[in-house]
Amino acid sequence: MTPILTAFKRSPDRGQGLARDMRVRWALEELGVAYDVHLLSFEEMKQPAHLARHPFGQIPTYEDGELVLFESGAIVLHLTEHHPGLLPTDASARMRAITWMFAALNTVEPPIVERSMAWVLEREQAWYAQRLVMLDERVRRRLGELSARLGDAQWLDGDFSAGDLLMVSVLLRLHSSGIVDDFPVLAAYIARATQRPTYQRAFAAQLAVFQNP
Repeated sequence: MTPILTAFKRSPDRGQGLARDMRVRWALEELGVAYDVHLLSFEEMKQPAHLARHPFGQIPTYEDGELVLFESGAIVLHLTEHHPGLLPTDASARMRAITWMFAALNTVEPPIVERSMAWVLEREQAWYAQRLVMLDERVRRRLGELSARLGDAQWLDGDFSAGDLLMVSVLLRLHSSGIVDDFPVLAAYIARATQRPTYQRAFAAQLAVFQNP
C-alpha cells in the first residue's frame, strides 16, 4: 500500500515550500519512497475525519496501512528508521544525527517561528519594532552558534542526514528576513542542501499544488 501524506490544499506560504509537509516530501524523495498526497482545506483539517489523524487539526499526517502519524519530525524519524539513506549505520553516528533532528526542531526552530508569528499577528502594534529587536537577537544568537559548529564542514556530522534535512527546512523559514545572509557559512549550507535533486523534486511537487488549485 502506498503511504498517504496530508498537505494544504492552499498553503499559506503561497508555494514557498515552508509548510511542514515539505519536510516529509523531501525525506520521501531522499529515501526513494513513493507516496500519495491528500490535500485538505482549512475547514477539512478541523473535521472529525482529520482530527482522528491529527488531534490538533494540522498537517502533515502520514498513513501507511494501520499506522497513522502526525508531527513532521516524528514522521521523518519513522521513515529514516525503516528506509536506509538518511541515518548512518554506525550506532553512535546514528544517534548524533537524531540529536541534530531534535536540535533543529526544539532549539533552532522555536525562536524562528516566534519571529515569523510576531510579524503575522503583531506587526500593526506600536511596540512591534521594539519586540522585533529582541526576537532578531534570539534568532541571531542561535544562528551564530550553529554557524560556529558547522564551520568548514559540508554537513552537520559526516554525510547528509535527516538532521541536515530538518535543520535546512527550519532555516528556510528565515529566507524573506535576509538574516541568514549575515551568516555566509549557513547561507552556503542551505544552498548545498536545496540544490539536491531530491529537494528540487519535493519543492516542485509542493509548488504544483499552489499553482494548480
